[in-house]
Amino acid sequence: PVEPPKPNFNQSGLLAKETNTVKGVQMKYNEPPEARKPLKNWRLYVFKGKEQIDLIHIYRQSAYLVGRDEIVTDIPIAHPSCSKQHAVIQYRQITEKNEYGDATTSIKPFVIDLDSTNGTYVNDAEIPKSRYYELRNTDVVKFGTSSREYVLLHEDASS
Repeated sequence: PVEPPKPNFNQSGLLAKETNTVKGVQMKYNEPPEARKPLKNWRLYVFKGKEQIDLIHIYRQSAYLVGRDEIVTDIPIAHPSCSKQHAVIQYRQITEKNEYGDATTSIKPFVIDLDSTNGTYVNDAEIPKSRYYELRNTDVVKFGTSSREYVLLHEDASS
């Protein structure tokens, strides 16, 4: 008699893979435990040359995926030099100590390049891949070789 195959109870990784799937698309990014929604009303002003072509409010969620894949991205970019999942703007709660040793927490914006082919640039300098890079008010972010510039400002700074 032929023996039936024995059950295999080893980890297959399929459940872990499913937790990182959105609308059937495998995601390159998982939010960190320190992810928080921002307290300030951050905005991205989109410029092509000297002309402002769009305004994107980026304070309603803790992370924004940027890329060409319109199914899963929060900020779609149609430029061919951008990857399907190019980068993420992530808000993180950061704890800092002042000169008296008191701990203060703040929520700051960061950008992380998801190993894109053509890179992510902040103020015309390419940022390291797969590393969080802190963004500051008035920073200019570019994705790939697209000529569009994304200027980061929060509500308090616009007046």
